[in-house]
Amino acid sequence: MTSLFIERSTERTTAAVEDGGAVEEAVLEAGGGWVDALGALLRGRKPDRIVVGTGPGSFAGVRGALAFAMGWELGSQCEVTGLPSPCACACATKGDFAVVGDARRGKFWVALFSGGRAAGDVSLADSETLFSSVPEGFRVVTVDESRIGEALAGVFKERYAGGEVPSASGLARYASANPGELRVHPLPTYMSPAVRNDGEGGR
Repeated sequence: MTSLFIERSTERTTAAVEDGGAVEEAVLEAGGGWVDALGALLRGRKPDRIVVGTGPGSFAGVRGALAFAMGWELGSQCEVTGLPSPCACACATKGDFAVVGDARRGKFWVALFSGGRAAGDVSLADSETLFSSVPEGFRVVTVDESRIGEALAGVFKERYAGGEVPSASGLARYASANPGELRVHPLPTYMSPAVRNDGEGGR
């Protein structure tokens, strides 16, 4: 089976092809050229499966990756599945840990991992509940080091382990170790309700 993995939840767009157990990754252009760059990575290979990082993260990035995957699915009948983007950090960080991201408006999203697997769904915390949302003994990494790294270091002290950027190859390793967690008909992971036309709701 040939699998294509796409991770666009952060400013760095990556894709990886897994073919015969070997994984080849490429960093793609952040703009519209990333789709064209996939052709060079695939080199004529047709993926039987596309796995997309579903966020939380860049609204446009995640939606663009899902739109591409679903369009390919219509044309080729390949399988499309997804994984929360923090799963891409699980193989790079050992032991029990939390991935924390900036959910804006003074809120943070938190994804817990134990034994190399997700320990529940991605949750939302504010500045008052952030510390208690991460179990004692869990280390903390963030995908938003430049924005919230200093704040996390102040909250978690020596438990804070710095930045970790999710990657397509990380998604590939997690999917290989935890195939039962792949989600069919994936949707973007939103941490706040959409803004309504009447001005109510969050982002």
